[in-house]
Amino acid sequence: MIIAFSVTPLGVGEGVSEPVARAVRVVRDSGLPNSTDAMFTTLEGEWDEVMDVVRRAVEAVAEVAPRVSLVLKADVRRDTHDAMTTKVESLERHLDGTG
Repeated sequence: MIIAFSVTPLGVGEGVSEPVARAVRVVRDSGLPNSTDAMFTTLEGEWDEVMDVVRRAVEAVAEVAPRVSLVLKADVRRDTHDAMTTKVESLERHLDGTG
């Protein structure tokens, strides 16, 4: 499965990069395929391992924030692997006319 999620610390003021970095560190340390952009972190793996990483990322932020907001979107498929890469490659082929 692929998930895109965002963890937002609440009650810590305007600057949230340090608490968010705690969540991203958990994701990167997980060893699962991942990427982070300005809005979401995307993660790929099996259901239990992905959800465990999300839980630990939320807990890491909760250590320094009195409240945490979580937004999560999932693409649950059993018939594919490396979808983080192959989905983007397919899109790029269609954009350049070779797809």
